[in-house]
Amino acid sequence: MDKFAHVNGITIHYLEHAGGEPTLVMLPGLTANAHSFDGLVSAELSPRYRLLALDLRGRGLSDKPENAYTFADHAADVLGLIDKQGIMQATLVGHSFGGLLAMYMAAHFPQRIERVVLIDAAQSATDPIVAEMIRPSLARLGVTLPSVDAYLGAMRQMPFLDGYWDDAVETYFRADMHVNPDGTARPHSTPQAIGAVIDAVLAEDWDEIIGRIHCPMLLINATGPYGPPGAPPILAAAQARETVDRVAGARYVHVPGNHVTMVFGDNAFHVVQAIADFVGENR
Repeated sequence: MDKFAHVNGITIHYLEHAGGEPTLVMLPGLTANAHSFDGLVSAELSPRYRLLALDLRGRGLSDKPENAYTFADHAADVLGLIDKQGIMQATLVGHSFGGLLAMYMAAHFPQRIERVVLIDAAQSATDPIVAEMIRPSLARLGVTLPSVDAYLGAMRQMPFLDGYWDDAVETYFRADMHVNPDGTARPHSTPQAIGAVIDAVLAEDWDEIIGRIHCPMLLINATGPYGPPGAPPILAAAQARETVDRVAGARYVHVPGNHVTMVFGDNAFHVVQAIADFVGENR
């Protein structure tokens, strides 16, 4: 399943999951990696569809250049990969930042993007307030912990999980870390790279981008608390619908969980069903 492709001057790591057509190109969140979709695979998104799940530049096992983290850079990587795969029109499934990238590509490369699925991604996710909400998950960047077990233990305490843990979540966090020769562990992503990505999000004109999207679009939204009970969601239903209402024919589906737990465990089955219904209607 682990594969590598040299595209746009760098090497991109991706996971290929066998399945039927169309191929779904899976774009992970801000600091996430290709294994963030393992819960959807367990819920049988594959083998229903063939999946190409990427580590975006600066994350996971993909190359980590010192600079070049604009949306144009990310989009060129994805286009390079689908070119190598012989995919003329892609179906993009993007979670969080990956959803923003999917919207950017639908607006700028309409001839290459057939449809997009946004998993908890909308224009409001570009607000600086969201950066404050995700600060606990970003705080781990640049921190080295004494062992793999210590790293996983710290991840289990992340407030957005609220005690949730299973094999797919553990696999995702194992893929998140680089193990040093002395046994210590740190995240693959660096604060510098992710900071540059956040700057890129804030630099784009999202009103203009959304206004240029004309392909079929689905937004899957989970409004559970991003943290302990009482915490707000990353993306409230009203904010999600504001983006959906801007795109003709776009659909909105609400699923259980929060911004992270929506793609794992029993919650993942709801996401898979929403994707299958949408893709089936737009073939």
